[in-house]
Amino acid sequence: MDFLKAGGRCLEYQIHLPGGLADADAASRPTLVFLHEGLGSVALWKQFPRQVAEASGCPALVYSRYGYGKSDRLDAPHAVDYMHREALDVLPEILDQLGIDSPVLIGHSDGASIALIHAGAGKRPVRGVVAMAPHVFVEDITVKSIAAAKATFRNTDLAERLGRYHDDAVSTFWGWNDIWLHPEFLRWNIEGFLSGVKCPLLLIQGEDDQYGTAAQVEAIARQVSGPVETLMLPDCAHSPHQSMQKDATVAAIVAFVRNLLS
Repeated sequence: MDFLKAGGRCLEYQIHLPGGLADADAASRPTLVFLHEGLGSVALWKQFPRQVAEASGCPALVYSRYGYGKSDRLDAPHAVDYMHREALDVLPEILDQLGIDSPVLIGHSDGASIALIHAGAGKRPVRGVVAMAPHVFVEDITVKSIAAAKATFRNTDLAERLGRYHDDAVSTFWGWNDIWLHPEFLRWNIEGFLSGVKCPLLLIQGEDDQYGTAAQVEAIARQVSGPVETLMLPDCAHSPHQSMQKDATVAAIVAFVRNLLS
């Protein structure tokens, strides 16, 4: 585990190099940058980034955002534009520090939204985007599921389970839950960035996603400027990469990355 400072915060990160990939080869291939969900972290990705890196032959960067994992703990509530700040300010600083140019962004949930904002802003080159369970606007199903998560956190051992992946699971959970349930967040919308997404895009969504409907991927596919592939998967809820569809998710991402290289 390594640490860097970005956005004025100390953030944990890991870099995975595929076995047998020399430094010169690694430099010639795009880095896969994994952007985690609203309750994610480096540890909660588990072996997924390494598996994708090995299968695609590309190096991978995984990091925990401020307030997550072993990165600095939250000292103030998130603002409504916290994903914008991550995409437009913090992520570019991280990429610059690590010498990463034209990455392939692989985001899940909040991380997918961050990837779309970053790519859609058009300020830096992006080789491709994989967006798993992305959000570009707020749906009733999202609010209901996040409200239900609040009750689960209060009444079950969820805090203890999250504590395996975060230094301060309590502040991590409430930092995510409170902002998504804030009345001002109901107007959150990033569709204005979509026309600026000109790179190839792979959308992956669970048909039974409890946090969003197919309306999210349909809106994205309709409004972006670059080529789009959409993969709807059954029986994987909100996390295709951590479900019985993990192998299908890995295969789709690896095929997408290989097409970018060809």
